[in-house]
Amino acid sequence: MAQKSTSAAEIVHIEEVKREMKEPTNVQIIEQNGIPVFAVIPYDEYLQAFPCMEADDDTLIPHEVVSILVDQDCNLARAWRLHLGLTQKDVASRAGISQAALSQMEKSDNLRTSTLEKLANAMNLTVEQLTD
Repeated sequence: MAQKSTSAAEIVHIEEVKREMKEPTNVQIIEQNGIPVFAVIPYDEYLQAFPCMEADDDTLIPHEVVSILVDQDCNLARAWRLHLGLTQKDVASRAGISQAALSQMEKSDNLRTSTLEKLANAMNLTVEQLTD
């Protein structure tokens, strides 16, 4: 089996990486084919740079829900319902409202807190997951 030879450029790069690894750093650059594609920073520095991005397990919204929200230009109540595979009739029944009322709610961006609570309970969500 033939052994691949290492070029001089690869050796220089390996030596540079070894040297960089000895130096303390808070940032890691990840490259693909010699091109930087990601920068990894400590989580506390990330939170300082983007304070609004701190994760709260109770208010996480899956990517699929956000995609529905954007692709269908609808509110979070409708996006969640579609994501969960529920019909308007299912959610309306669980929430104790009519299907027609739910249809109107799914077209509104200003729902009352009591309405949000009903919808959240009907879909096993938190009110925060139904608000922007």
